Amino acid sequence: MCLIIFSYDVHPEFKLALAVNRDEFYGRPTAPIDFWEDRPDILAGRDLQGGGTWLGVSRIGRFAAITNFRDPASIRPDAPTRGRLVSEFLEGNTPFPVYLERLEATGHQYNGFNLLIGDADALFYYSNRGNGVQKLPPGYYGLSNHLLDTPWPKVLRAKEGLRQILTGAEALDSDTVFERLESRDQAPDHKLPDTGVGLEKERALSPLFITIPGYGTRSSSILLVSRTGERELIERTFVPDGQGLVHRGETRRLSF
Repeated sequence: MCLIIFSYDVHPEFKLALAVNRDEFYGRPTAPIDFWEDRPDILAGRDLQGGGTWLGVSRIGRFAAITNFRDPASIRPDAPTRGRLVSEFLEGNTPFPVYLERLEATGHQYNGFNLLIGDADALFYYSNRGNGVQKLPPGYYGLSNHLLDTPWPKVLRAKEGLRQILTGAEALDSDTVFERLESRDQAPDHKLPDTGVGLEKERALSPLFITIPGYGTRSSSILLVSRTGERELIERTFVPDGQGLVHRGETRRLSF
């Protein structure tokens, strides 16, 4: 997953309003959001290659999402899949401080990642490329493939877009959020980060919505957690046609 924007404890209706673009190789098999057959208490998509997920919620109210930290020089092909960090958190009931303490001790085993975990009462951020665990106060946040709120152009644009949608609105218009997430505008060269992939690829990865040969935005998702405890997950998938175009697939909306 390459982009997460969210508001936490600032909207009168939603304790958490989170929007996500998941970028992945088109050939990597994926299941859309659903309640898992082997764990019907978990609502999430599923990486059918690694077995984990990038975003999900559980019936006991736990939530987790992850992005990769872009650092090609340090990638280890034998590292464990990072998506299991999300699914393992959702499958368990370990108190947050204990879970995060264990993760700080083992996080070096993984390639770079950013992890958000929480429930209706608390939200935490941890990166194995950062400076320890952070308990997040109320506010608007953005996360891509660097640390939380790193001012990449796509992060700033997406975060401000979510703020505009939510400010003064009693409800969230999911179609408007999805439309914002489909922006393919590239950032100007002088604002691009240097993450070691070269200028041409930095340009291609700078839009909110990615489309490059063999790789791109596979799905957009919205997670809403109301102040009364209801949770809703909406996912819109995208399908490449093999001719360089990507088409909208189905939109699924599930709640509990």
